[in-house]
This record gives sequence, C-alpha cells and structure tokens, in this order.
Amino acid sequence: MANAEDKCTGKFWEGRFKSQALLDEKALLACMAYVDLNPIRAQMADTPEKSNHTSIKKRAEKAKQSKVPNRLDQQENSLLNFAGKPRENMPKGIPFTLTNYLELVDWTGRQVRKNKRGNIDQSLPNILQRLNIEQDQWLHIAQNFESSFKGIVGTTMSLVSKMKDFNRTRALGYSNSLFYFGK
Repeated sequence: MANAEDKCTGKFWEGRFKSQALLDEKALLACMAYVDLNPIRAQMADTPEKSNHTSIKKRAEKAKQSKVPNRLDQQENSLLNFAGKPRENMPKGIPFTLTNYLELVDWTGRQVRKNKRGNIDQSLPNILQRLNIEQDQWLHIAQNFESSFKGIVGTTMSLVSKMKDFNRTRALGYSNSLFYFGK
C-alpha cells in the first residue's frame, strides 16, 4: 500500500530496520545510547538534551528540574525509570542510575567516528554541569546523612503526610528535606 502511494517498488523499509532481541541490561543500555545519540551523529543536535524526539531529552529536562534526579519519584514518569544498582527487592526499572546513564551517553557522544558526521563538542562541559545537577549535593547527603536529618527523612510531601498522622504541624528537618529532596 505504501509503495502504491509513493509509486515505487521494493520492500517498505528496504532492510534498514531490524528486530533485535536485547537479552540483558548491557544490551538495553547500548541500544538506548545508540538511539539517543542518532541526532548527534546526524548533526541534527549538538547535545543529547537538545535532541528532539529522544527519551534522553525528556529525561534530561526532568532531571534538570529535580533536586535528586536518581530518585524514582523525580524521574520522567512516561519512561521506564532508572532504579539504581541491582539489589534484592529492587523496584521495577533499569538497574543503572539516571546520572550514570546521562554521563555514559555524553561520553559516548564525544567519541569521534570517521563514518559519522557529528559528535558532542569536546570543549562543552559534561552533561551534569550543563543540566545544573549538583553531584556534591548528593555526595553530601550520602556522606552526612545522620547529621543532615533528624527523626524522619523523606520528601516534604511525605513529611507533611506523616506529621498529620501524629497530629503535629511542624516536622524536624523540613528545610533540609526540601533542599535535598524537593517536594
């Protein structure tokens, strides 16, 4: 039908697209990075976060708005989340952190390939800097958890909800929770 509309002959896709089984997470990440970097390689975008019609653009936009982009509740909800390192009782998601994926794609996109037109300019800051994601802030939380929080820890929404359960109006550590975890 498409050939008739276009007044041509041959296979519709002409063998360009293939169905491939992705058997593990490494294969999935490699395929995702390949697809997310297509606009860079074709010189349709300078950076992954500016490449239209890609999941990495959606993920980057959401990460830029998040205080802690690796948290499941602060990731783009229309895409499968990055759930972090594989562990027992792991939530549904890709066993990798979002920030590690962003860095992996950014690094991969900087590699020059002779058979492709485009790549990410080596002089650009790394993607976490471009998205204004503070690695130091996350490291501070991870290294000073006990001194940063008192009593209960979570987003401000979960703190407020828990305070209602205790008939209290103020939660100890509310400002730190707002700063580190957002609403």
